[in-house]
Amino acid sequence: MSVQERKERERASRERLIVATARELAEQQGWDAVTTRRLAERIEYSQPVLYSHFRGKREIIGAVALDGAAEMAVAVRAATAAAEGPRARVTALARAYLDFAERNPALYDALFRLDGGLEFAQEETPEPLKDAFSALLECLGEVAGEGVEPGLFTELFWASLHGLATLSRAGRLPPAYAEQRVELLVDRLAAI
Repeated sequence: MSVQERKERERASRERLIVATARELAEQQGWDAVTTRRLAERIEYSQPVLYSHFRGKREIIGAVALDGAAEMAVAVRAATAAAEGPRARVTALARAYLDFAERNPALYDALFRLDGGLEFAQEETPEPLKDAFSALLECLGEVAGEGVEPGLFTELFWASLHGLATLSRAGRLPPAYAEQRVELLVDRLAAI
């Protein structure tokens, strides 16, 4: 292995460490606790080393969000692959999405609430974000309905799930009705 390859491998390893540490700190104490100074202390590198990888917290949030998008896509695909029939797949998708948001609040915030400097729904949208949307579209496109553009239907269903996830996390919706909300969403919006 050349010196250049070793340096690139070490750089990639440091970057993964920074992202993993930021995510861990955010999950434990919230995103306000994630600062470059705290990250530098935790990973035992200087702040200039962090800045050689990321220009600041915004880019770190973006990197965490990209990891989160990839994880969400895997979770959604796993849930829908195990279900038989369109209704079961859409129900599994909804449950997997809401479960992901509940189990990973800091990750979910990095993806959908905080500014990580990422472009959504654009030509330059990073691949992990496109893939996460595709994971939704693969399942929801089949139930969009005649004359309904599948991408538009997926956006609407996703927005509904995001609203449920956000309002549930904020304690604005009674938890006792969580399952009924999923069933109603599938029954009425997907009309299966």
